[in-house]
Amino acid sequence: MVKIRCVVERITYRNEGNGYSIIKARVKGYTDLIAVVGNLLNVHVGSVLLVTGDWKVDSKYGRQFVAHTWEETLPASVYGIEKYLGSGLIKGIGPKYARKIVAQFGDQTLDVIESEPSRLIEVPGIGARRVAMIQKGWETQKEIKNVMIFLQSHDVSTAHAARIYKAYGKDSISIVNENPYRLADDIWGIGFKTADTIAMKLGMEKEKYARCRSGLLYALNKISEEGHCYALREQLIAKGCELLDVAEHLLSMSLDEMIRAKDVIIERHVIEVSGTESEPDMTDAIYLPPFYYSEAGVAKKLSRLIQAKRVEGISNPEHIIRAVEKQSGIRYDEVQLQAIQCAINSKVMVLTGGPGTGKTTTTNSIIRIYQASGNTIILAAPTGRAAKRMSETSGM
Repeated sequence: MVKIRCVVERITYRNEGNGYSIIKARVKGYTDLIAVVGNLLNVHVGSVLLVTGDWKVDSKYGRQFVAHTWEETLPASVYGIEKYLGSGLIKGIGPKYARKIVAQFGDQTLDVIESEPSRLIEVPGIGARRVAMIQKGWETQKEIKNVMIFLQSHDVSTAHAARIYKAYGKDSISIVNENPYRLADDIWGIGFKTADTIAMKLGMEKEKYARCRSGLLYALNKISEEGHCYALREQLIAKGCELLDVAEHLLSMSLDEMIRAKDVIIERHVIEVSGTESEPDMTDAIYLPPFYYSEAGVAKKLSRLIQAKRVEGISNPEHIIRAVEKQSGIRYDEVQLQAIQCAINSKVMVLTGGPGTGKTTTTNSIIRIYQASGNTIILAAPTGRAAKRMSETSGM
């Protein structure tokens, strides 16, 4: 890693969402301005930076210094102070007033603003109202700097720090200190693992409810990523124990509290073991609210379709099935034939299966059979991509 000290001369590009910036900076010993790239939140023209990073040669943009970490230091020269204040960083000071203030106080300018801001009234053209504006702007910049130093000292990346400050402002430090797991709920891109790392650095106890809650939500999300709408209570607690290294009874208590707070939804499920005469088991299914309401909504719509008036069926279905089979040159296996017959005899059918199990062939066959019976077919898909795929495979 290399360290450079530089003065920001201009900002070429900035992403306000994550703080990624490209700046041109003056570095001692270099005639030309140097391009510095990285997450440089709240860096302004005139800022004096101590940057740690590496040099690289970009095929398109040439030599650049890639910033990994950085800290802002106050300018020491009169020229640097004037450029820093004139950058628009502090509300109430532009290039014109920066020149006047520096002309009045010289290299003591920043000490005056920090310790004796009331003396700014000595500068020609600056009144009490502008002094108050400058004082407030200076304090805001100090808050931002303090937040960045605090977050970066706990290994929070500059990009994440930018999002945290944007969400919480001056309350960032107190919120993170009180409950770092709020970050996983509130800040896009910060999950449980990052929040947990911060919490452990802050010395939070492993058994805290905030940690148990966030860990259980993370575990439930991971289960949903595997294609499940819910987790069995025992399964979720076991995953939580493995993730959090916390006693089972504490996680069970935490889960009960999450249910009361409606962070998750519980539904009692009946598990019947086929081929036995034993009483069915009861188990608790734990849902994330969006999955629960989606599943309930799907069930309600299916129920409505099943109860709807039946349309006129297909006369002589066996003959039409064989005719379509012959025309397409496809011999249906037993499962496909059952699926086709189910579609003909039912108001609603759900067709599922893994890749290569014949879903497309079966779907196309159902379409052809209804078309051969003189029916009009309407296809619908939830996304444009799915609609395009359906059109390609069905020829409609």
